[in-house]
Amino acid sequence: MYQNYAAVPPYITKDGSEIRELMHPAVQGNRNQSLAEATLPAGTRTMLHRHLVTEEIYHITAGEGQMTLGAAPFKVGVGDTIGIAPGTAHCIEASTSGALVLLCCCSPAYSHTDTEILENGQED
Repeated sequence: MYQNYAAVPPYITKDGSEIRELMHPAVQGNRNQSLAEATLPAGTRTMLHRHLVTEEIYHITAGEGQMTLGAAPFKVGVGDTIGIAPGTAHCIEASTSGALVLLCCCSPAYSHTDTEILENGQED
């Protein structure tokens, strides 16, 4: 399977991030996971959310920011990789100095229906 980057239009996910779905079973026909590139403009963040079934891996490719995983906030930058277990509340914020870009691998593949927004302050 092959996907040309320029042919993938970005869209906004339920958590508020801009995503390019680089590989997804519903489009390319792979089976068990999805791979997306997320871009957060400087000073913005995703909404606090969790996925009930999906396990995620974030890999930072550009910029820096702060990741919140459960109740633990920590700084992230280029080359950092974060594993997010199903059911874990999380959000990520770009620093004010520039955009934060990350690859996001989801297994099973990303689905809006598996995303629960937790902006009311709930935690995992």
